[in-house]
Amino acid sequence: MVIRGKVVGTAEPVTVEVEGGTISAVGDGPAPVQALGEEDVWISPAIFDVQVNGAGGISYSAADLTVDRVLETQAWVYRTGTGLFCPTTTTSPFEQAIAALGILARACEEEKTADASFVGLHIEGPYIASADGPRGAHPSAYIRDPDWDEFCRYQEAAGGRIRMLTLAPEREGALAFIEKATESGVIVALGHTGASRERVREAIAAGARMSTHLGNGAHAMLPRHDNYIWEQLAADDLWAGIIPDGHHLPPPVLKSFYRAKQKGRICLVSDVSSIAGLPPGVYDRSYGKDEVEIHPDGKISLVGTPYLAGASLFLDQGIPNTAAYTDATLADAVEMATANPARLLGVDDRLGSVEVGKEASLTLFRWEEGQASLSIVATIVRGEVVYRG
Repeated sequence: MVIRGKVVGTAEPVTVEVEGGTISAVGDGPAPVQALGEEDVWISPAIFDVQVNGAGGISYSAADLTVDRVLETQAWVYRTGTGLFCPTTTTSPFEQAIAALGILARACEEEKTADASFVGLHIEGPYIASADGPRGAHPSAYIRDPDWDEFCRYQEAAGGRIRMLTLAPEREGALAFIEKATESGVIVALGHTGASRERVREAIAAGARMSTHLGNGAHAMLPRHDNYIWEQLAADDLWAGIIPDGHHLPPPVLKSFYRAKQKGRICLVSDVSSIAGLPPGVYDRSYGKDEVEIHPDGKISLVGTPYLAGASLFLDQGIPNTAAYTDATLADAVEMATANPARLLGVDDRLGSVEVGKEASLTLFRWEEGQASLSIVATIVRGEVVYRG
């Protein structure tokens, strides 16, 4: 495969050659006669989203999840330029969670694009705060304290593919759990928490490395200075997952978070809900009694409440939003959605940059300043074109 365009962050078009799923050459010179892309196309590492809950009406936590339905979600994700992601399961009954993780593992075993795209699984809950606000849209009936033996059963069902887990560090036994999870190679993220500042610091000392959708899954009202958002924002040892959809964080907050955390410690995430991509309306959840609503502006909330219930905008819109609302350039925003997740998950030796020897997982797009969304030309996963616009 031969690809033509400008690597994001550079000025001149180059030719990228791909052999056997790997980038074999990156060079300048005249454009080849036949190539994917053109002089005005941007080439970036594949957009990499560590928090995708499903898409197109399919939840990765659903009781009716099947391998075929998992593969259906890939098509929704690929068309937005996201080639790499962490399928994320949320709080659900234990046996249902075990089944869902097993289905995701089977998808990786049976389909090479799933194996290439699913860099790891992300478990968000059930070890989170029970209180309204921090709990977010997670069903309260299934929330509980961390249980290492239970988590090991999750990991066994997932075939060892769980790479990230979000929990509330104030729960009983959380600190010891964080230590064990960290030792096992799982990245622990703090989220859906009402923890004290001291407990946040203790969690970091125990090994926590990230904040899940910082500024969300939180109380509506907090002390102006003494609160867990400021503590996580100021913690140099914590990465921050940030949702740039314009609903989860108002633009001034997104700008302030970017300035405080700085580019090198931010991962842009979509947190797209299972109903992302569907038209506005009210939808039943796959578990629990709550209904969720997609509003005309794309906001998703629990019906009759002010609480958000995931997002509907993928990072093809989140990246331009970040460039529009903060001091970040397009190249900065792309880096936070490609290279940074690869660094966080420890796979930057093979992913996250357009270099010889790296895996040919790439996103090709066009974009002009002020444009609301990237125009995706192609999504490539391990040398295979999985979407072409």
